[in-house]
Amino acid sequence: MRVAIAGAGAVGRSIAGELLENGHEVLLIDKAPTAISVERVPQAEWLLADACEITSLDEAALQRCNVVIAATGDDKVNLVVSLLAKTEYAVPRVVARVNNPKNEWLFNESWGVDVAVSTPRLMSALVEEAVSVGDLVRLLRFSHGDANLVELTLPPEAALAGTRVGEVDWPQDTSLVTIIRGTRVLTPSPDDVLEAGDELLFVAAQAREEQLEDLLSVRREEVSD
Repeated sequence: MRVAIAGAGAVGRSIAGELLENGHEVLLIDKAPTAISVERVPQAEWLLADACEITSLDEAALQRCNVVIAATGDDKVNLVVSLLAKTEYAVPRVVARVNNPKNEWLFNESWGVDVAVSTPRLMSALVEEAVSVGDLVRLLRFSHGDANLVELTLPPEAALAGTRVGEVDWPQDTSLVTIIRGTRVLTPSPDDVLEAGDELLFVAAQAREEQLEDLLSVRREEVSD
């Protein structure tokens, strides 16, 4: 997979390093000469250019990229890069960094953003995830389809503990994508049995989040015979 990253600062370089370790082809773009540090990520391609300029993106051959990541520290730049990547080069997947939470509402499909990553929101979500059992935590927002990546840790008293995945009547527009059990990461199958303490990751429509939380909460035990 070919990935272009606009912004070669600490964030961009870190993302590049992770992607290269996973066998992907990476191009780092930055207009600041001081940001071009080839020795820090020598396996990547580097381009000294303004990612907001069509001529620069032509030089980067953005049309050959499977993913573009707008990772600069400027939200305006990230929005412009996202829009150009999607509308001018038809890049299938555009991921954008949100620096200021007040701008998060802008990072949607209208600006070409498929996935918006807000560092403050993500850090807050991770704190919530670390201390919350039985509460739904929103980790990531996907622009297309108004869907979110959400997490819930199954509490010991949950009615669904001990139930097979295939026997659960999951809400519409939700999908259980991963079960994290201790140090194991499980791809759910219908025969897998849910256990107390399982960390469940779903892709779910925002309108279904409350239903999902109710389904997995201990409140289901209050239903009488």
